[in-house]
Order: sequence, then structure tokens, then C-alpha cells
Amino acid sequence: MDFRIADTFTTSLAHLTNDEQKAVKTTAFDLQMNPAAPGNNFHKLDKAKDKNFWSVRVNLDLRLIVHRTDASLLLCYVDHHDKAYAWAERRKLETHPKTGAAQWVEIRETVQKIVVPEYVPAAPTKRQGPKADKPLFDKTSDDDLLALGVPAEWLGDVHNATENTLFDLADRLPAEAVEALLILATSGKPAPKPAPVGVKPFDHPDAQRRFRVVNSVEELALALDYPWDKWSVFLHPEQRELVGRDYNGPARVAGSAGTGKTIVALHRAVFLARKHTEARVLLATFSESLASALRVKLRRLVARDPRVAERVEVFALDTLGLRLHKARVGEVKLATPEVIAKLVALASAAVPGHKFKQRFLLTEWDQVVDAWQLQTWDAYRDVPRLGRRTRVSESQRAALWAIAEKVRAALAAQGLSTMPMVYQRLTETLGGKTPAPFEYAVVDEAQDLSVAQLRLLAALGAGRPDALFFAGDVGQRIFQQPFSWKALGVDVRGRSRTLRVNYRTSHQIREHADRLLGPELADGDENVEARKDTVSVFNGPPPELVGYHSAEEEQASVGAWLASLSKGGFQPGEMAVVVRSDAELPRAEAAARASGLEFKRLAEETEDAGDRIAVSTMHLAKGLEYRAVAVMACDSEIPPVAAADRVRGRRRRPGGGLRDRAPPPVRSLHASARPPPRDERDSSL
Repeated sequence: MDFRIADTFTTSLAHLTNDEQKAVKTTAFDLQMNPAAPGNNFHKLDKAKDKNFWSVRVNLDLRLIVHRTDASLLLCYVDHHDKAYAWAERRKLETHPKTGAAQWVEIRETVQKIVVPEYVPAAPTKRQGPKADKPLFDKTSDDDLLALGVPAEWLGDVHNATENTLFDLADRLPAEAVEALLILATSGKPAPKPAPVGVKPFDHPDAQRRFRVVNSVEELALALDYPWDKWSVFLHPEQRELVGRDYNGPARVAGSAGTGKTIVALHRAVFLARKHTEARVLLATFSESLASALRVKLRRLVARDPRVAERVEVFALDTLGLRLHKARVGEVKLATPEVIAKLVALASAAVPGHKFKQRFLLTEWDQVVDAWQLQTWDAYRDVPRLGRRTRVSESQRAALWAIAEKVRAALAAQGLSTMPMVYQRLTETLGGKTPAPFEYAVVDEAQDLSVAQLRLLAALGAGRPDALFFAGDVGQRIFQQPFSWKALGVDVRGRSRTLRVNYRTSHQIREHADRLLGPELADGDENVEARKDTVSVFNGPPPELVGYHSAEEEQASVGAWLASLSKGGFQPGEMAVVVRSDAELPRAEAAARASGLEFKRLAEETEDAGDRIAVSTMHLAKGLEYRAVAVMACDSEIPPVAAADRVRGRRRRPGGGLRDRAPPPVRSLHASARPPPRDERDSSL
């Protein structure tokens, strides 16, 4: 008998108390060990349309809903008695007549009596005009809709769906149908989903995103230990395909925030470790806080497979670079930014005749000379200057190179190094007989790789297939100037894919974010990422933009907002307060303090905030995930906005920026990133 669990079961399990979860897990283990055991209290659900639904008694009030046949047992849902029964009475398990995938179908007759809650305020955010109420799919044939995975009994509702009702309808359809309809609604062309030849309903790629065969007690324990982390058990078909492919060179997965790039990278690292049983796999990212988050996810993913866990090592790249340098080259003493600035100023004063300002000289050193590890005048003269706005003649470059040489000589005289120097020395060691520390490398947040870091990774991969896998988003690049990967030996052309289904960011939040970027983005090799057809598959509350007359008023308001979230069931570790730079951190801490909850300031060496509110700069918050975030201190005079506007030749009017009308000078943005889970929405109808 096949024993399966559904994603609806893991989601519903996460809503129970710890003691209730323990009782459910015990019952689940008993069912897996021996479904026919006399102690399993099965009860036939007479009112359920699907005659294979049964309830299993967990305790006096909790009921576990299972789908039971002679060949399989599926854990479907768990809740208190009445809610569990109501869930089963509103659903049936079917094989889609066109795609062949097993899917949940919500009973149409019951839905007519259900009041769907509005997650978007009615008047202000609903689209107005004739197009808003015009049916989106009235001219799409039934056969075409069925080919996209729409259940047959929902065809009429889909034909009548408008821009204002599509998301309400989407809450009631299978995920693959929702994704296809959203793409179709935005003028895209979703691929039909024909039934694969010889594939059973539960083995269909779309079915595997919601149903999972569990072959052992260990697998079941992993799925139940962290029920909120469904990504560890259920993967989107597109993600699963990227994880398990064989690549004949470096590969990259792209996509906007929330499309699951990190999850693909994590599963890819584990896949490689399981496939190559003697290999060591590096899973790397750009900050220690992100590396810590990856370690937690990795432990959860391979908790029952310690041999794999031993061979996947997670590092922040700079931490890894310093550790490898100590082991293979020797101790290193890094020059601080203050020391670099002093040496640049001294070198500038020693080279007469130029008119370059200190800020320009510092960025020229940081983004060109040191970044590319340029050792000669010829190399400096010919280096590409992507992202550098100031044009310089050859004679001006000669003066700049004279300054750079003096800085390099001063660093050497004091025995100091920079991180690009560290990476360069390590790259040179990989060119010899010394074995590489890792056979495979998977890099998350790859858009922020530096030139020196990519050179090291290219040397580590050394042309071997599958050796390098990158996950990143050009639109999120904020720490590095663009440069050509191909020129450094990392050519991902033909092996680059873009994830377009956003299942971790609501439609409302993504819509706000998309205003900042164009429909297409290109990297340093002119590889284009089209983003206009990215869709979010769930509705949620819109981000709230609030203006204040003073920093004190802002702090009190944000503190009250955090406190209200805590009373509403949010844990402190699920919330964050983010500001633009270190200078604004005291304001964020004051707001967190006003909430009455514990908080922690993230730093470069900080792993995570644990069960406390995270207070962070945007730099350190990048790549992390929280259920609710407040972005504070969005004052018009605070960099980097003011600095960026000066570069573009504009002056900002006082108080302008985040709103169409002029608000008070202090602003913040509040956003709840995750909607109520689907089963929670169902139980409240």
C-alpha cells in the first residue's frame, strides 16, 4: 500500500499547538506502520461527496482526514472535529480528465453558499472602468481551459472571471490552473499540460507539488518536523526539473524575489551530494546571516541523512575565502575601509596635476583596480568600465594608475590585503597541483558576486560539467557593478532559466516592487531576463505607506503595529524592521523597543535574530524572509536616494518620494508578506 501525505495536511498541521502536533504525529506514524491496526479509529464520512474520505480519531476533539483505497492511504487534513469534517465535505480527489494529474477539486455546489473574504480593500484598489468587469476568459474554449488543468466543474466560473474576481476564484482552484490563468490574463501563452504517457495520476509533475509518497518513518518524520516548510517536501514541477537536470557547463536560475531561487539552489546542492556520494559540495552566499539561514534549511532538508549533511558545506564567501587562505596561503591581515581611504588620500596628494575628488578615487580603486586585481598599466588601460558613469581619457587614466600603484605599494609595505587580493591568491593556488576543496559549488544570490569571487569559482569548476550552479536575480543586484561572466570563463548561455511563478510574494507586494524595474533586464553579457510575465499566485493585503511628522511619531506607530501583529498571532522572529543604512538603525531599534517585544540588531557576523524581531539594514536583510516587514526612515534626504538623484541630475522636493501627493517628511512602509494559509481561509468561510 502506498502511503502519501498532501501539502494540505502539512499546512493544517502547522496551525495546531505543539501538544496537538505531537498527538497527530503519533497517529500518523501508527497509520504508516500498520494502517489496518485495530487501534486506528477510522470513521466513514457519510456527508462527503468523495466516498473514500475517512476520519481518524487523534484525541477527543482532533480528527485526521485521510483518503483511503485498497492501494493507498493519503493524509489529507487535520483539525478540530467540525472544521476537519467541513473541509472533507467541500472537496474530492480526482484525476483531471485532460492532464491526468491527481488534484483536489472543491465541490462547486457548496462553494455557492460560501462568502469569499476580501483581502484587497474594495473601492480604492479595485480596478475601475469597462475592462475591470470584462470577463477575461469568455472567448477561451472549454478544451483550452481543461488543457491548463482547470477542473471541469469550474469552467463556467473561469469563463466569467474578471480582473476584480480572478484572485478570489484563484483561491479555489488547483495551483497549476491558477498559474496558467494568471499568465493567460497577462497576455502570456501558458503551455498546455497534456497527460504524460504511462504516468500515474500521483506521479504527474503537477501532482507531485501537492502529494508525496513517504517510504519510511524517517521520511515521514522529516515532513512532520517542520510542517510550515513545505518546500522541503513539495517542489514546483519547474523547480524539480531544474534541480535534477544534467548540465554540460555552468548553469544559472534567475527570477524575481519570491520565485524560489534559493529553494532550487538548496535542493540542487543536496541532489549533487546524493548523486556523487564521494564529492564535497559547497553551498555559498554573500553574507553570514544568509549562510546561517541556509544552514537551518539544510539541516531540516537532510536531518535524516547525516552522510549527505556531512558533505554539503555552507559558507558566506568571504568567510570561506579567509579560511581557505589561512589553510593554503597563510594568515592575512585585511585593510579596513578607513586605512584604504587614508592611503588613497596620501597617494592622491603625491600625484600632482589631477583634479579627481577623493570619492571618485575611492570608487575607482574599489570598483576597478582592486576589484579586477589589475597589476599593470596595460591591464588598467584596457579594462572594461561597465557601470562607471565618468568617462576618463587615457592621460587621466595614467594619473589614476599612478595613484593606484602608490596605494598597492603602501598596502604591501604594511603587510595588508583586501578581499579581492585574498581571492586572487586562492585562484592561483587552484591552478597548481593542490586539489580543489570542493567538487561542486552552488551559489545563492549570485548577482552580487564580485569579479574576484567569480574567478575563484571558475577555477574551482575548471570546465567540469555540473560543477557550477548559480541562483540570482539581476534586478536585485545592489552591491556590485555589472561585468561579463563570459569573459571570466563562466558562460551560462543556453543553461540559464528564469522562474516566473512567484508563490512567496503576494500579488500586491510584487506589483509595488515591479514599478521600480523595467519589463526586461540584461546582465553584463546581454543575457536578457524578461519579467513582464511573472505572476504571483495568491492575493494578500496591499503594502501600507504611512507618513509622519516626526521620527518619534513614526517610531511609536511602527511599535504599535508590531505589537498588534504579535497579538494577532505573529511571532517576533517572523517580523523585521529595516532601514537604509547604519545611521538609521537607532530609529528602528526605538520602534522595536516601543512594541514591548524582544529584538536583535543583525550584523555582518550575526547568524540570525532567532525568536526576536530582526532590526537590520537593507544590506543585511537581503535574501532573508519574514512574514511582516516595516521599512522605516524613508526620508527624502537619506542616502542612497538623495545620492542617486544627484547622480541623475535631479533635485528632490522636500517630503517627496514615496507618495503621489506630498506627505510629511518622515515615511515608512508596512507590509505583511504572507497571506493567511489557504486552509485557514477555508475554515473561516
